[in-house]
Amino acid sequence: MAKFVFSMNQSLDGYVDHTEFMPSPHLFRHFVEKVRGLTGSVYGSRIYELMRYWDNERPEWNEDEREFAVVWRRQPKWVVSNSLKSVGPNATLISTGMETELRRLKEKLDGEIDVAGPVLARSLTDLGLIDEYRIYLHPYVLGKGSPFFAGPRPPLRLKASEQVDESVMKLTYEPV
Repeated sequence: MAKFVFSMNQSLDGYVDHTEFMPSPHLFRHFVEKVRGLTGSVYGSRIYELMRYWDNERPEWNEDEREFAVVWRRQPKWVVSNSLKSVGPNATLISTGMETELRRLKEKLDGEIDVAGPVLARSLTDLGLIDEYRIYLHPYVLGKGSPFFAGPRPPLRLKASEQVDESVMKLTYEPV
């Protein structure tokens, strides 16, 4: 059975924003290895559109960025959206029957499936489908943005903590 894990970068005041957090080379390498080990990812439309950046080669990329793009493209992606009409390579659009389809994936597959996007994570939290929450805590105060928890926070227990680089902690929680 697969495990659904919601993980994102977060500021000290609880916000997520892909444009505000530039990972250090060490943290970026951590993400390359994380994505390499995934069974796949489930995206909301907004985060999926941001991640499509990795679909096309860019001459300014360094070696780690090129490697991230390769492992990201290789993994299966499921995109939950009512607004998108199509998705890119190695991606499946889920526009109806989200709960049924995601429960089927969880039963059918093994390994870790990343859940990307706070709004999508809220829906999966409400359905009891999130097995783990991972917060990559950055020492920034944004004062605005999308909160990591887009709805009421479920009761959680700290499972693990790890310093990933000189300023980022990875906090792993599981539902109680």
